[in-house]
Amino acid sequence: MPTAEETIDAERPGGVPELNRGRMGLWALLSYPVLAVVVMSQLWINPAGRVLSANEDDYGFFLFVLGHGERVLFHGDNPLFTDRMNVPDGVNLMANTSVLALTVPFAPVTHVFGPGLSLVLLLTLSLAGTAAAWWWLLSRHLVRSPLAAWVGGLWCGFCPAMVSHANGHLNFVAQFLVPFIVWQVLRLREPGRAVRGGVVLGLLIVLQVFLNEEILLFTAMALLVFVAAYAAFDVALVREAAARFLLGLTVAAGTALVFLAYPLWFQFTGPQSYAGQPFEPGRFVTDLAAVGAYARQSLAGNAAIARTLGVSPTEDDSFWGLPMVVLLVVAAVLLWRNLAARAAFVAAFALLVASLGPRLRVAGHDTGIVMPFALIQHLPIVDLVSVVRFAMVPSTIIGVLLALAVDRVPALTRRRRTAFWIGLALALVPVLPKPLPAITSDPLPPFIAQQMWQRYVPEGSTLLTVPVPEVTFGREGMRWFALSNLAYPVPRGYFMGPQNPPGDRTGSWNAAPRPTSDLLVRAERYGRKPVLTDADRTAAVTDLTYWRAAAVVLEPRTKNHDLLLAVLTDLLGSGPQLVGGVQMWDVRPLVHPGG
Repeated sequence: MPTAEETIDAERPGGVPELNRGRMGLWALLSYPVLAVVVMSQLWINPAGRVLSANEDDYGFFLFVLGHGERVLFHGDNPLFTDRMNVPDGVNLMANTSVLALTVPFAPVTHVFGPGLSLVLLLTLSLAGTAAAWWWLLSRHLVRSPLAAWVGGLWCGFCPAMVSHANGHLNFVAQFLVPFIVWQVLRLREPGRAVRGGVVLGLLIVLQVFLNEEILLFTAMALLVFVAAYAAFDVALVREAAARFLLGLTVAAGTALVFLAYPLWFQFTGPQSYAGQPFEPGRFVTDLAAVGAYARQSLAGNAAIARTLGVSPTEDDSFWGLPMVVLLVVAAVLLWRNLAARAAFVAAFALLVASLGPRLRVAGHDTGIVMPFALIQHLPIVDLVSVVRFAMVPSTIIGVLLALAVDRVPALTRRRRTAFWIGLALALVPVLPKPLPAITSDPLPPFIAQQMWQRYVPEGSTLLTVPVPEVTFGREGMRWFALSNLAYPVPRGYFMGPQNPPGDRTGSWNAAPRPTSDLLVRAERYGRKPVLTDADRTAAVTDLTYWRAAAVVLEPRTKNHDLLLAVLTDLLGSGPQLVGGVQMWDVRPLVHPGG
């Protein structure tokens, strides 16, 4: 029977000399890092002193997990859990996107140069690496034309979805294992591949779990639809290969389970584990009109239109542009006789439909039309996914289909070739990425940078920054903590955990509520000083004791600074000290009055 490679190879036109392929491949591989540096150029100007402005919260979170990776390697911390944030409860890092497969290997870089440099370096390498990985798969196994492989890799690494997530989602940009996983799965049907290929696939799955489980889920769903569609097109071939294929999957699952049994148990049942998301599955979905529009970071993008059609600057997961949609129709005609390409089209369409959510949304309006996803939206695992991200699958498949279509062009008439190249340019040029926006942050105050906090925060105690670090609040405090490589423990923070355990284990972006943190968040958000009572002051002491706080620091340039200063002075019973460029309260006498 034909191999996976031969199935697609049967319709490929003639190739180019090996020497020319090597030279063109070298230029292709050099082009991807150059483009990645351009995309991240605003951050490269000053990695430790700038932040990506489109998503400061997630950017700060990944600085934090890089700091955690440094502590795992240099301090022996638990890789799956940290007690440095959200004291005293800690954070379950298996239940968060902790990208341990990147943060631990890059710990030496983080240790020497800080998490700021590590993050921009990893974002850059992940964009280029994902493009290069798809180029490798395409050029080695699926197409003969170096140009076809380059176009496919370019799209897979730098399509609007990838560039959008580069605004702060390292876990979604690091997709360089996906093409290898896909190829290993497809090769399981070949004779003699079940055991060896299954072991390799299992090890790749293990690594991908420690990069991003969501991408692994999307890949599995896409492959499931692909295989089902291929089976419908060629029943005899699939029936003949089914036993080997299923054996290979069984070996892969067993191999992965050996390494993942405990981490997955810890993720779903360990301390600070949670169930479900803090929002309904239908809240963040793909707007059908977004498919033909342009993302805000594309050359032809319009921020106002993208805001109407998109979820956020980090979730422009479709936004292919109308010319690309038309080109895909042309590609479908060119490739329809190729069963693998046809099955890929089916998989892309199925996952696009899934990304539309339970009810169809068009141009910002809920049409009320019930979609197929409504049938599965509350299934376990599926309910942990942000639905709009399903569109990342067709976004990637487009790159493969473009490569296959470009590979077919030499077989066309001259007139059709010219029309295709014009169409490809019209489809690709408008979606080329612009540099991601970044803003300059205030330098670390000497209190943090020169470790003056050590005089006030003894071992076993915490440093509380105000605004209290939460989702959308206390970003500077979170950044200080991360850039110090988690040198001091902190209460609360931005992470995923249970909303209010043990009674409510629903996932939340905030720590469990406490009276004092809620009071301070309301004061900052609304700019009104609350009427404080003795009960509030007592609650403040109780919360500080619970948090093991030794010092409270007010961020110098925070919103409603003077109001928060007045609230803290009233709550704590005295004014602050000016130490190392910050206003600081030594609260040890309050927390340990006899100490």
